[in-house]
Amino acid sequence: MAWKTLDQMDLAGKRVLTRVDINVPVVEGTVTDATRIKRIVPTVKDILAAGGKPILLAHFGRPGGERVENLSLQQLVPTLEKAFGAPVLFAADCIGPAAQAAVDALTYGQVLLLENTRFHKGETKNDPELTAEMAKLGDAYCNDAFSAAHRAHSSTCGLAEHLPACAGRLMQAELSALESALGNPQRPVTAVVGGAKVSTKLELLSNLVEKVDTLVIGGGMANTFLMAQGNPIGKSLAERLMVDTAREIMTKADGLNCTILLPRDVVVARKFEANAENETVPADQCPEDAMILDAGAESVAAIDAVFQDSKTLIWNGPLGAFEIEPFDTATNAAALKAAARTKSGDLISVAGGGDTVAALNASGAAKDFTYISTAGGAFLEWMEGKVLPGVAALDH
Repeated sequence: MAWKTLDQMDLAGKRVLTRVDINVPVVEGTVTDATRIKRIVPTVKDILAAGGKPILLAHFGRPGGERVENLSLQQLVPTLEKAFGAPVLFAADCIGPAAQAAVDALTYGQVLLLENTRFHKGETKNDPELTAEMAKLGDAYCNDAFSAAHRAHSSTCGLAEHLPACAGRLMQAELSALESALGNPQRPVTAVVGGAKVSTKLELLSNLVEKVDTLVIGGGMANTFLMAQGNPIGKSLAERLMVDTAREIMTKADGLNCTILLPRDVVVARKFEANAENETVPADQCPEDAMILDAGAESVAAIDAVFQDSKTLIWNGPLGAFEIEPFDTATNAAALKAAARTKSGDLISVAGGGDTVAALNASGAAKDFTYISTAGGAFLEWMEGKVLPGVAALDH
């Protein structure tokens, strides 16, 4: 890859405009999950250690180009100071006199947080004038927000055209993990794709069958594929209008020697609720009055066997209704198998997407995966084979 890392930049004495993703959940002014803040700490500390001045650019919520007080980044300052172990100054704008004065006042060892970039309408349009105003505040640009890299915004893309640019540590880790998983992977490669809808992951599935050796399909979307095979699915969640598309994907996979692994047995229930009375039946024998809520033990054994022979695993989406017990069983069992193979050094495992991270955390498997991406849309678009503007901008 052509992008530079912090190690290739001379940051001594430089003002480093650093795009981060600190779009964290806040309730009554208190950060309830600081995961994203913790993950930018290495970048900020490395800039400080190199003698640079970190100037943070970030968005928060969707203010639509207007100043919305409860979407001010100022409320994050205490949490940032605690995470960095350094003073964090705040500027009430990300351009103009207020921002310039704050930059001029910044001394070594301090961090500066600029106000929400999306308070300006031009941010989401990658407006050249706004970008130029932002660029005046720095000598170098570091993008550490992979999760926003699928957006061609001023702070995620435009600034790389104005200043010497590099990837931050989190961006570097994300790109390296994804490159090892999809770009130049150790084979055999397996992908697990779950979730409710084929329609939202159509491009993903189409791209993956070209790149992986085995594609495991679970969750609600597996029901659509079971329908495409002519199997009854009772009252299960499915996209009946996507049945032909599912058949096309299976035909494409067959032509590319990609094996699609669908559930062989399924756990069915009459009610969608925790601990509902359930039974396991063959995948082609779902009763008319039941719904499929998980993959069965035989399916999990088949997935385990595939994992046993795999060198690389990409995971996006649960295998069943993981939010309610006991329909999290297949997801948990498969995740723990992947985690064990990873821990023993036999598997490179990369996972991403909101539901995926929640499911892997719930199973206890997340800590042993090679890499867990905090990015949602950017992770999916990368897996779909799309060029991410924020990454492409660094390649020059």
